[in-house]
Amino acid sequence: MLGPGLLESIYETCLAHEFTDRQIQFRRQVVVPVIYKELKLEGLYRIDFVVEGVLLLELKSVEHVLPVHRAQALSYMRLTGITQGLLMNFNEATLVDGLTSLLL
Repeated sequence: MLGPGLLESIYETCLAHEFTDRQIQFRRQVVVPVIYKELKLEGLYRIDFVVEGVLLLELKSVEHVLPVHRAQALSYMRLTGITQGLLMNFNEATLVDGLTSLLL
């Protein structure tokens, strides 16, 4: 176990490794397009993981999960049509304490 206190990118890389080891299908750093009228804005937002095509996984390594973090993940869910999500904060003593379930 790595424990709290590392950069989000470290946890992301390790989690991708775990998914691969367990043969769990995932996409990493998925671009979220924002469409306004005829204007398509791409590359501005990225989802950390989409797991098995049905679960949005947004990673954090912060002292406290703020409402803006939850709002960010919910916005990604609305923009992609994914109805289930998890917000994972790795800066907690135990992983379960850092989990927030999200549903649309």
